[in-house]
Amino acid sequence: QAQLKESGGGLVQPGGSLTLSCVDAGGAYRGYVMGWDRQAPEKTREFVADISGGGTVIYSDSVKGRFTISRDNAKNTISLDMKSLKPEDSAVYYCTAHTSWGDFWGQGTQVTVSS
Repeated sequence: QAQLKESGGGLVQPGGSLTLSCVDAGGAYRGYVMGWDRQAPEKTREFVADISGGGTVIYSDSVKGRFTISRDNAKNTISLDMKSLKPEDSAVYYCTAHTSWGDFWGQGTQVTVSS
């Protein structure tokens, strides 16, 4: 978990946009699937999106069409571009990595969607 750090969270109005970023310090997860999960208070952790080392993406049905995941292997970063945000998108968002030696995640960044 120590190599992943999220940033970009904040407060946004419903219908607004926000972009999250995650850095993989040292590039340990280059070539592996990375992505984003989220967890709201008192709720279970939820898958949001994944992207493979080759750029293939998958989204949860709840965010498909609104969120876009991308990665920049040269910078060892992944991003989550969130549009048309809804109050139910409010959660702590975690950057994830899925490797042959296990699954890892960062400390998270808070996203709050409220008027």
